[in-house]
Amino acid sequence: MNPEALAAAVLAVLTPIADERRPGEDLGVTAADIVLDRPRNRDHGDWSTNVAMRFAKRLGTNPRELAQQIADRLSGVEGIASVEVAGPGFINIRLEAGAAGALAKTIVDAGAAYGTNDSQTGVSVNVEFVSANPVGPLHIGHTRWAALGDSIVRLLLASGAEAVREYYINDAGAQMERFAHSVLAAAKGEPTPEGGYPGQYIAELARRVVAAHPGLLELPADEQLVVARDQAYEYQLAEIKASLEAFNVPFDVWFSERTLHAASSEGGAGLVDQAVERLRAQGHVFDDEGAVWVRTTDFGDDKDRVIRRSNGEYTYFAADAAYYLNKSDRGFQNKIYLLGADHHGYVHRLKAIAGAAGEDPEKNIQVLIGQLVSVRGARLSKRAGNIIEMDDLRAWIGTDALRYALERSPADSPLDLDPELLQKRTNDNPVFYVQYAHARTHNVARNAADSAVDRSEFAPELLTHETESALLGALQEFPRLVAFAAEVREPHRIARYLEELAGLYHRWYDNCRVIPQGDDPIEGVHRTRLWLNDATGQVLRNGLGLLGVSAPERM
Repeated sequence: MNPEALAAAVLAVLTPIADERRPGEDLGVTAADIVLDRPRNRDHGDWSTNVAMRFAKRLGTNPRELAQQIADRLSGVEGIASVEVAGPGFINIRLEAGAAGALAKTIVDAGAAYGTNDSQTGVSVNVEFVSANPVGPLHIGHTRWAALGDSIVRLLLASGAEAVREYYINDAGAQMERFAHSVLAAAKGEPTPEGGYPGQYIAELARRVVAAHPGLLELPADEQLVVARDQAYEYQLAEIKASLEAFNVPFDVWFSERTLHAASSEGGAGLVDQAVERLRAQGHVFDDEGAVWVRTTDFGDDKDRVIRRSNGEYTYFAADAAYYLNKSDRGFQNKIYLLGADHHGYVHRLKAIAGAAGEDPEKNIQVLIGQLVSVRGARLSKRAGNIIEMDDLRAWIGTDALRYALERSPADSPLDLDPELLQKRTNDNPVFYVQYAHARTHNVARNAADSAVDRSEFAPELLTHETESALLGALQEFPRLVAFAAEVREPHRIARYLEELAGLYHRWYDNCRVIPQGDDPIEGVHRTRLWLNDATGQVLRNGLGLLGVSAPERM
């Protein structure tokens, strides 16, 4: 009996009791409203609910009396071993071993689908993250967002949402011109211009640009800049894509900022121009002293924003507005932005854009701000000179260890990584601890096959050891946890769950044998335990997959 079935059973008992006490009155309660929790003390049962305390007043009784009524009727439900009332009206429920153990087969049969749910079905979400300027390599800050953004999308997809990973390429504006001047100066053997980009990577790009365009320096000065900019941009963007792919972060959409400023295919107004007029039509645009403003203070911003200066030039805010509207035009109801620690000022600005566009700033847009990451003993990039590069970190720590370490803490908490710990093959290393548990499930399965223990029999009522009850209880929680982690955009909940599950599995392994000792015969309990072993391996594998971390079969 899974939590959904148990919640339905509680509702089936509560409904007639409510009707007896308040005939004709509809409580308006569904099974989703029945809250079930795992008691910290397993002596209190497998599940606990506060449903009696929630509805006693509405039904004209006290919580303990209502709880006892519910408990008396629940105790007769198939699959429930006992029900007790505790404290002010908590209902503690213990399942029969067979009802609890049946989950092992359910998980094995479901395979990779176990944990998926429909909590986000019908929801379309655009998740934009990383979005580094294409003028240099990705650094440590981008690395954290790459891991978290990708896992948020994985959680949303597992929960039924239509979600995409989007990278906004900032390939328009002053930074691209500084980039072009920097590359061209390196090609000529000149010092980095003031405000330009230093670093060995610029010299490398310059060599590649000259190799691709041998006559570059013979072109007119303005053409030299265009060639240097566009060719170096192409090379740098390709490097960024390769870095992300190596980090197991696949982007679905690469959106160029230049698209926003380009004229339409029919030669008409571009997306930025259209955005101004669309916001004006919503009644939130006004003109003052030759400039065009958006009244963003109507939506919580600290000041109104200029969208077009008096000289006719658009501001960055104009591109932000056009980009947001474009996402809506592409059918995305909800937009999630993952921004760095220095972008707090963008929160009100982006929410104001949503409001000015006629959408709900509290529903259609979410801005997540990440905190800084430090790495003990890390050296600055030799190529870039002033940053810690993603590729260097990945080569040093490893993709799995780096991703897992970045994902096991809330995004809004500062993070200090210990590479020495993350490279250890000990239980002190969280990612090793979880991956080793998964590898152990495969080792048990291989040894079972060598000993002729198979899954030809399944008798869940034999899974009675206390470690089996604890392990099954944790396995039951996985689908609900995936749904919750997707809703609150917190992949770290999956990581912490996997560590708890790994610990429960290791304790079960130490207490319950899948393979008989010595010449003892193979019995139903051994075959049934193999189901539980394989079910645990499946959940560990599914959870690691949500984090973009591999699940090795041998370690």
